[in-house]
Amino acid sequence: MTNRRIYQIILLIGGLGLVFELASRMAAEILWFQEVGYLQVFLLKLKTQGLLAAIAIAVSSVFLLGNLALARRLQHPAEEMKSPVVGALFASLRANNTGKNTGKNYEIPVAKSQISFSWLLLAVFGLSSIATFIVIHCGLLAASSITYFGIAGNLPAPPVQFGIESIQQIAVQLFSRWWQLGLLLGTMLAVVIKPDFWLRAIAIFISLAIGLIVASRWTNVLQYFHPVNFNTTDPLFNQNISFYVFILPILDLLGFGLTVVFLYSLVSCALTYLLSGNSLSQGRFLGFSRSQQRHLYGLGAASMLAIALRYWLGRYELLYARGDVTYGANYADVTVRLPCYGFLSILAGAIALLMLCQVYQFKIKNELLKKILLAWVTLTFVGGWLLPQIVQQLIVQPNELAREQPYIERSIAFTKEAFDLNTIEIKTFDPAGKLTYADLEKNQLTISNIRLWDKRPLLQTNRQLQQIRPYYTFPDADIDRYTIKAQKGDAESQQVFLAARELDYTAVAPEAQTWVNEHLVYTHGYGFTLSPVNRVGVGGLPDYFVKDIGVAAQKGETALEVTSDRIRASIPIGYPRIYYGEITDTDAMTPTKVKEFDYPSGEENVYNTYNGRGGIAIGSIWRRWLFANYLKNWQMALTRNFTPETKLLYRRNINKRVRAIAPFLRYDSDPYLVVANANLSNEDIEKAREDNGNKIKPAPSANAKSPNYLYWIIDAYTASPRYPYSDPGNHEFNYIRNSVKVVIDAYNGSVDFYVAYPSDPIINSWMAIFPGLFKPLAQMPPALRKHIRYPVDLLSIQSERLLTYHMEDPQVFYNREDLWRVPNEIYGSEQQPVAPYYLITKLPTETTEEFILLLPFTPISRNNLIAWIAGRSDGGNYGKLLLYLFPKQRLVYGPEQIEALINQDPVISEQISLWNRQGSKAIQGNLLVIPIEQSLLYVEPLYLEAERNSLPTLVRVIAVYENRIVMAENLELALKALFQQKSTNKSVIIRPVEGTAPALNSE
Repeated sequence: MTNRRIYQIILLIGGLGLVFELASRMAAEILWFQEVGYLQVFLLKLKTQGLLAAIAIAVSSVFLLGNLALARRLQHPAEEMKSPVVGALFASLRANNTGKNTGKNYEIPVAKSQISFSWLLLAVFGLSSIATFIVIHCGLLAASSITYFGIAGNLPAPPVQFGIESIQQIAVQLFSRWWQLGLLLGTMLAVVIKPDFWLRAIAIFISLAIGLIVASRWTNVLQYFHPVNFNTTDPLFNQNISFYVFILPILDLLGFGLTVVFLYSLVSCALTYLLSGNSLSQGRFLGFSRSQQRHLYGLGAASMLAIALRYWLGRYELLYARGDVTYGANYADVTVRLPCYGFLSILAGAIALLMLCQVYQFKIKNELLKKILLAWVTLTFVGGWLLPQIVQQLIVQPNELAREQPYIERSIAFTKEAFDLNTIEIKTFDPAGKLTYADLEKNQLTISNIRLWDKRPLLQTNRQLQQIRPYYTFPDADIDRYTIKAQKGDAESQQVFLAARELDYTAVAPEAQTWVNEHLVYTHGYGFTLSPVNRVGVGGLPDYFVKDIGVAAQKGETALEVTSDRIRASIPIGYPRIYYGEITDTDAMTPTKVKEFDYPSGEENVYNTYNGRGGIAIGSIWRRWLFANYLKNWQMALTRNFTPETKLLYRRNINKRVRAIAPFLRYDSDPYLVVANANLSNEDIEKAREDNGNKIKPAPSANAKSPNYLYWIIDAYTASPRYPYSDPGNHEFNYIRNSVKVVIDAYNGSVDFYVAYPSDPIINSWMAIFPGLFKPLAQMPPALRKHIRYPVDLLSIQSERLLTYHMEDPQVFYNREDLWRVPNEIYGSEQQPVAPYYLITKLPTETTEEFILLLPFTPISRNNLIAWIAGRSDGGNYGKLLLYLFPKQRLVYGPEQIEALINQDPVISEQISLWNRQGSKAIQGNLLVIPIEQSLLYVEPLYLEAERNSLPTLVRVIAVYENRIVMAENLELALKALFQQKSTNKSVIIRPVEGTAPALNSE
């Protein structure tokens, strides 16, 4: 058997293996999307990606390889020549006589276009460098596209552009990234040694890279065909914003593809001609023949057309320019760059036409074309960089505010619109300093929901006391509110911490980490802890509403301990199995002949069999082999533990699950767990209330056999980096909306997408593309809708932009006279920015308490409070923002000032120092600024924990109001001492604040 035959067999086997691998992945994905109910989403995505990749690869490869084939036919024959003209004539005659393909199309080169050896080397080096830069840039973009498809790791995605800036960036990085320098030198050497093979190989690589790049932009392509009007136009081009969000990205992608294909064709064909005829060994290049010149002129015309398109699109890119004063097109951009880009685009188009004329007849001398090209390059430098700099320095800067004022106004208006800041309701909050204990009693719901437990100490305590077994863990604890029934039949909102007890298989003993245990036995977490944010139990530990595991299983109710009948009546517990969670990264196969571990009960374990709706049936042999290959888990195909009813539960991590279905959305960093009976309608809830009357009865069950009431909610965002004049700051986007709420059933794995912001044009575009994917928020079960909340991530992003863009006056904005910042607080012994925090409180001018997300602000150069923002979460007010401004003539203490007052107080600081003895340390918790009536109350918990085996306990509560600081054992004692001033409790420390009372006297 010949070597060639062996290679053919190896290629055949490899090809069949690749086809089988792709087919198995495709079939597995189809079955998974069929399980979650979104097969049409996957098929549309697959068809779009496949079609885009096929078109891009076919068009680019045909053009690139076709031009290289033409260049090979027109290249100089490899003959040894004494005189360039005579030798070429001799070679032509020889070729005609022998009938060689290369000689048949060969023409006598133009003698005047000869190139000496030194210039030849320089030309080969320059063209090879450009080809290498194209390869590097396309390779990086293709790598980021592969990352997008979930095949590779996270690589930075370069912009879909290629021009002088890209070449400069890659050239600068050559010496810091050794592989790029090695690739440059290797490409030059390979092209010189074997130009035909390597130029074609590079062409194929570029075609494949372009196919990957285009396919990864499938979302942009679909939105291009489904644009939705924004009802806003930009002031410079008078284009609707939908043009920039939906249309311009595709035009940029087209410009990129044309530039790469035309430029590489020009470079590769020029290299083919320059290296033909043994030019390097002869020490000189004979010159370009007429046919070669025609070919190069045609490619040059195509390249200039692509450049003309890029400059025309570059006019729109001015709307995303970052200037010294503002974001978007400024005075120099509008008066200089904009007309220059338009002129350079038209000029490039005219040059392309001239070159195109040269293809048919040589009416224009080459020297004149060289001068025109040189003039165009000079104008590019002068109009694109030098002239704007001169205008900026000589015209703008001497009178910058007057010149830039209209552009500052545009940037402020469009940034506020893009980040949804223009809908903020602004009010004045003028602290009256007249809060009394009677006012606190009237606001008892607010007082009873002041958070004394922070997430960190609560999670540390949970992990010490509530994990029960080493393989359980609490990845997170989330704040939410639940309606708790009182003994009299009344109900009130209670702010709580809810923490899911998930199973961490990596924590299973190494000796027990077998295949059966991983996939058949340890399949799910169990239960949760529920604790009020304001209550302290025995020994300063959290007071739990729901805790432990296995203790109540004997009663036939639930395996979790519920501390009272009113909690049992208010919150459905059921059998809270968590098959889909935040750290659920293993694949489960159930039901099987092996029982699943359910939960520990005393010294024994309780076992169970999954009977949910989730999973893909793998009872048949072909499915077992299919998923064994897809997951590379070959024991699936060989085990005897499966039954005909066995199902595969994979992609159980909720973050990966939702991203697989809708990768075009951005997702919040903090999914949160909700306990609710989602099977109840509004009518069911009202009927239950009427039937219960004043009696406490257990919450209704949807499935009496094994009810599950656990659901994950993830906030999802639509975002775009293409909103004109909108300043993104440090974000990757300059437009964002919290348009979607995603609900995942923790037991069945079902995923539902609910539209929470129906006026968003981007989500309306996706609704048109995927009509079966999204549901209106009104269809969300009422029991779940009660738990939607304003996202912390969104308020953090909006607040970061508001710190600067609350200034609407252009002069104030220009001078940065009123910049804000997020204040710092001391946590433990270190400073950290105050994070947005949830409160149940009654906002000023409102009549009832509500669940809000609050964040205070201070001036950039001072520590006093200047404003606070509240994101509303309840009922019809969901999604609204309120901004309360403090009078600038009054001094209102900020968090840093309150922290300083606490830590510089000699009595309190002495007590904290006593606790900070060897072996233990005092931790100052989150300082909360709580608006009550027309006043501000400051509360900070104080924890004590051992340095080893940390189990934080709440030892004191510090409360501050006006000119008094109180430290007491609990919040009730602190408030009584603060407002009644009759406390005789020795554990209460009451200290006056020296100096002027804040928020009471004018400066």
